Amino acid sequence: MRMRIHFSFALVCLLALYIRSFSAFYLPGLAPVSFCDEEPKAGEDCQTDIQLFVNRLDSVESVLPYEYDVFDFCKDAKELRPSENLGQVLFGERIESSPYKFKFKKDVPCERVCLPKTYKQGNKDDIAKLDFLKMGMQLNYQHHWIIDNMPVTWCYDVEDGQKYCNPGFPIGCLVAGDGRAKDACVINSEFNKKNTFYVFNHVDIKIKYHSGDQEGWTGARLVAATLEPKSIKHADADPLSCDGGNPMEVPADFNADVSIIYSYSVKFEQDNTIKWASRWDYILVSMPHTNIQWFSIMNSLVIVLFLSGMVAMIMLRTLHKDIARYNQVDQEDAQEESGWKQVHGDVFRPPRKGMLLSVFLGQGTQIFIMTFITLFLACLGFLSPANRGALMTCAVVLWVLLGTPAGYVSARLYKTFGGEKWKTNVLLTALLCPGIVFADFFLMNLILWGEGSSAAIPFGTLVAILALWFGISVPLTFVGAYFGFKKPAIEQPVRTNQIPRQIPEQSFFTKPIPGIVMGGILPFGCIFIQLFFILNSIWSHQMYYMFGFLFLVFIILLITCSEATILLCYFHLCAEDYHWWWRSFLTSGFTAVYLFIYAVHYFFSKLQIIGMASTILYFGYTMIMVLIFFLFTGTIGFFACFWFVNKIYSVVKVD
Repeated sequence: MRMRIHFSFALVCLLALYIRSFSAFYLPGLAPVSFCDEEPKAGEDCQTDIQLFVNRLDSVESVLPYEYDVFDFCKDAKELRPSENLGQVLFGERIESSPYKFKFKKDVPCERVCLPKTYKQGNKDDIAKLDFLKMGMQLNYQHHWIIDNMPVTWCYDVEDGQKYCNPGFPIGCLVAGDGRAKDACVINSEFNKKNTFYVFNHVDIKIKYHSGDQEGWTGARLVAATLEPKSIKHADADPLSCDGGNPMEVPADFNADVSIIYSYSVKFEQDNTIKWASRWDYILVSMPHTNIQWFSIMNSLVIVLFLSGMVAMIMLRTLHKDIARYNQVDQEDAQEESGWKQVHGDVFRPPRKGMLLSVFLGQGTQIFIMTFITLFLACLGFLSPANRGALMTCAVVLWVLLGTPAGYVSARLYKTFGGEKWKTNVLLTALLCPGIVFADFFLMNLILWGEGSSAAIPFGTLVAILALWFGISVPLTFVGAYFGFKKPAIEQPVRTNQIPRQIPEQSFFTKPIPGIVMGGILPFGCIFIQLFFILNSIWSHQMYYMFGFLFLVFIILLITCSEATILLCYFHLCAEDYHWWWRSFLTSGFTAVYLFIYAVHYFFSKLQIIGMASTILYFGYTMIMVLIFFLFTGTIGFFACFWFVNKIYSVVKVD
């Protein structure tokens, strides 16, 4: 009862903290911003100014993102920064205002953004700035602009006549000395000079709006913002011309002064076919291979459901026959019993390293509940891409508030195992796994600090995370452990013999390692398709939005981990091997090893990451994911097997 009260309290607190910022997919309660082309009259709630915000720049060839300012682009004199939540800070988002400011419905044919950026040969600062800009073009760093909380997208045609809208656009491109060009350089045949960089110093911006004249509300709402990047070598004269001309070239060898003029044009277009509530659809639907993704996910789910049904049917039929045979007390020619009933006096013997197992299970329970609630809220639309940083913020806050079930489960199981060092147990539950994650995270952060990346977490945020951990999570873990140790140990259905039974010689397939290795194959098979798109969203900077399918895969993963572990546990008990405690945890937990192998494959086959720092960061963050997934899947397998073993030994007659 107390656990349920705590879970409800955590959920209510989370909703209260973020109710003002929930947006996707635009649930009731979020007021859209209305714009008007004239100064609003008394009683009209609309505005005329449109502010463009810039986010960090990132690349698929580097894990290191950088702030907008470090590339020496035009800056806003005021440099306003909107408030950022914890998830945005942890993900390295650095949103700030820009000098791109527009008036609603006021088209601009060609406008200078700021004074020319001039780089002189003999100036060391200018050389460093230009070299950094060249590095960004060489590694294909991408701008990320925001208007009215909408990403400004670069839409272009891909194969089969489809259009792809990228929520970012490159700062420039490079044609190497051998004539090979970066992808962005292919869009224009004029980008053909070898050993030359081309800066995209001009953007044609198109803003679509939905008018409210016919729908009873004042003004208009922005429903799309697209742009087309161009490279134009401007003549430093007024008025500025943005029509054609030569591209803005930057030679690889800094043998002459370089002057770059940044400019833009903006055009407004009315489009009442797009509703404000669905204005993200054109971005999400245009993601490449969307149809293939949906078909693959459905295909995977059907296969996994079929296999799970087969496993369940086999288990039920076999167990029914076993229990019926064991309970026949009036057999005249009763043969000597063998199989899983023979180990009833040892099956509940406490495992070795019971302290560590209970700590892992406590942390796994915390991660499981956190994941379930987070995915459930995401399915409701609270954590869509429109609500920046909400997914990570939700996960962190839930993890902090769910210390109580972690302490309770760990303490209750440790007491069941016969443990008496309750202080050590509760301290390890509160500190061991979170400490490993924080140590890894801190080392990665040191590398980001050293590289000057915007993804580096500020010192104040690290102190805040430690305060949440030691000030809220650890005390709640102690509270849960207190109630767990007050409860009596879990009562087992059969007594445990004083002298351990000798385990007979095992075949290859019933030995621990082969069983554990085989146990993770089926669970991994039901997630690897989703895993590909999740890794794409993390490392290839694509938006992930299919939380409904992810939640369904999550449920299938629970079923598959449970059934695979129960099946292998049954085979081992039939072979009279009663060491099932750790084996049940490791069988489903081994799925994390396959996840790591897949992440290695993804790194070498799909990514173009170069540089030692980026490689270390990739595998450092991957190890955090693997550890969390190991605890999560291992806990599922353990509790499924724990329920199964208790169930079968409670219904069979033991003399």
